[in-house]
Amino acid sequence: MKSRTCTSRSTARKILNGLDLTIEQGKVHAIMGPNGSGKSTLAHVLAGKPNYTVTQGEVLFEGEDVLALKPHERAAKGIFLAFQYPLEIPGVATFNFLKSALNAQRKYRGEPELPTPEFLKRVRAVAGKLGIEPDMLRRAVNVGFSGGEKKAQRGDGRWRSWRRGCACSTRPISGLDIDALKIVAEGVNQLRSPERSFIVITHYQRLLNYIVPDVVHVLARGRILRTGGKDIALELEAQGYAQYQEAAGVIAAGSGCMKYWTPDER
Repeated sequence: MKSRTCTSRSTARKILNGLDLTIEQGKVHAIMGPNGSGKSTLAHVLAGKPNYTVTQGEVLFEGEDVLALKPHERAAKGIFLAFQYPLEIPGVATFNFLKSALNAQRKYRGEPELPTPEFLKRVRAVAGKLGIEPDMLRRAVNVGFSGGEKKAQRGDGRWRSWRRGCACSTRPISGLDIDALKIVAEGVNQLRSPERSFIVITHYQRLLNYIVPDVVHVLARGRILRTGGKDIALELEAQGYAQYQEAAGVIAAGSGCMKYWTPDER
């Protein structure tokens, strides 16, 4: 996936400012940044949330610009967004929800739908690996669970119905205790493969102890200001985001070129 000079607005406010980002196939990229930096906006733009307008640039997925596609069309291609706050869907059993999601993708790819017995076999195997009780699959989607339970017991199951593409998870540790965090991380790590890419959006380095990224990006004021390895996350944990906020301010006031200034350079 490539986002080239992407600029977006929500209502009348510009949020992303010439953002350039490339996600290689099979890689896990972490995006870190302070509140209000544009992390959630980036996830929403990639997924096609309708109240965001991209005013410049393109988003290429497997060589195709997906900005003209509707959210369900992007999902069918393999772009998946895991919610920070999962929604409740009363009256829809989790089993039926997962089966519909998987078969919608299979239909899009021209494959036959899985019959119920075959899907039941698959989903039970996944539930067993994640420590999800079979009763959970019969309950309505996200109804009657804490925020942490929704993420730990539902999110990974939906990811596992998705065979290939790019998944974006925004602030997945919000509301999770340490045990639930480990379950979510284990699910993501089991899904890592040459065909799947991940964008993990987080404030905190703690999550990256369990989901070790291939690449870490620092996002501030709608721009990627630095890209590197996991050591960047450790540096942010110790020093915070202040220097990046200042650098972003210099860029906004200057020529618009994207550069990271070290404290000595400033």
